[in-house]
Amino acid sequence: MNRREYAETIGLQSLTWLVQDSELLGRFLAATGTDPAQMAELAQDAGFLGAVLDFLLTEDSLVLGFAEASGLAPEAVLQARASLPGGDVPHWT
Repeated sequence: MNRREYAETIGLQSLTWLVQDSELLGRFLAATGTDPAQMAELAQDAGFLGAVLDFLLTEDSLVLGFAEASGLAPEAVLQARASLPGGDVPHWT
């Protein structure tokens, strides 16, 4: 599996983790304007998976919660984000 495929896998895992928590899912949908009916289709898009990881990266508690649940190092989220479209753009916040 190459880096991009691995990043997409982490993105899909994070989306799965996110949809299991209705409060977090609601926050994600509100923040992104995503239509819940289109999520299955959007899950095939690497750019959308990058947006899911961007959402997780907004709060340390989200990154840590996902990392613990998935058995990944917290750094894996940021590394995966960097491998998806738009991930090479520096965040200045």
